[in-house]
Amino acid sequence: MKRLNSHAGRSLVVYTTTRPEFYEPLLERFQAQTGIRLDFMTAGVGELLARVRAEAANPVADVMLGGLLSSTSGYAALFEDYVSINEPYVLENFRNTEGSLTRLHHSGSVLMINTDLIGDIQVRGYADLLNPALKGRIALTDPAASGSAFEHLVNKLYAMGNGDPEAGWGFVEALMENVDGVMLGSSSAVVRGVVEGEYLVAMTFEEGPMPYIVEGAPVEMIYMEEGVIFNPGGVYIIKDTPNKDIAQLFVDYVTNHDAQKLMEESLHRRSVRADVVTDGLLLPLSQIKVIYDDAAYVAANRDAWLDKFRDIRTR
Repeated sequence: MKRLNSHAGRSLVVYTTTRPEFYEPLLERFQAQTGIRLDFMTAGVGELLARVRAEAANPVADVMLGGLLSSTSGYAALFEDYVSINEPYVLENFRNTEGSLTRLHHSGSVLMINTDLIGDIQVRGYADLLNPALKGRIALTDPAASGSAFEHLVNKLYAMGNGDPEAGWGFVEALMENVDGVMLGSSSAVVRGVVEGEYLVAMTFEEGPMPYIVEGAPVEMIYMEEGVIFNPGGVYIIKDTPNKDIAQLFVDYVTNHDAQKLMEESLHRRSVRADVVTDGLLLPLSQIKVIYDDAAYVAANRDAWLDKFRDIRTR
């Protein structure tokens, strides 16, 4: 990465969906190398996209860090076109072909259980969540506000519809009956709810349980036997930011080899680079039943699916 001592004293405002324990170790190095100060605001992807859209005439943020493409791809016009200098090293299926959607990492939806409390209840996949013994003990959050929750909704539709998402709604209806009105305020609250024993099972994503697993908490991560969709999250430069030059440097930094290696080995995010090997605690994809969605179809139906989910949960 180019050294940018000439930019010392400048700052970037970063909207992020990620928690401090993820972005702080990664971006402390960026600040140290460049002298560029980073100011963060954290919220769910739905709130951040709404902010970016409302502020379009006078941008407040310079960069958005995080947010899965299933949620952000429909908002590509809100972001500046920029192809990172690291793009040649990115896995082909994660290339920034749109111009404004740089892939940062990829992740899969998982279930998380409290091993101290689950007893003899088997949880191997989505179908097991219909067990009456789990009624009211399943933690999840609103897919309209959380990118990881929307990914779980998409994963359920494709996995339980055998590849046809419209055939998966019957399972969603049955599941929401067993959820019994539970709807937590954030994806982090979903994870904490299981760690603290208030719930037995969480619908989350890989990064959620990993810090607790590393610490030895009584939790386990389950890759659904019906199949797991892995989709990328991104880093995006806000359109018309006056700090476009250093925002581009930020994108180059978080996609360079060292940052991606740190992300993979210590921060529990799967790298999008072909030259960074999975050698941490994440299960290799070869050991997981990986299934696929149709990104264009998901983007086209996102609002309708959120409306349908809202109708089901409020019955």
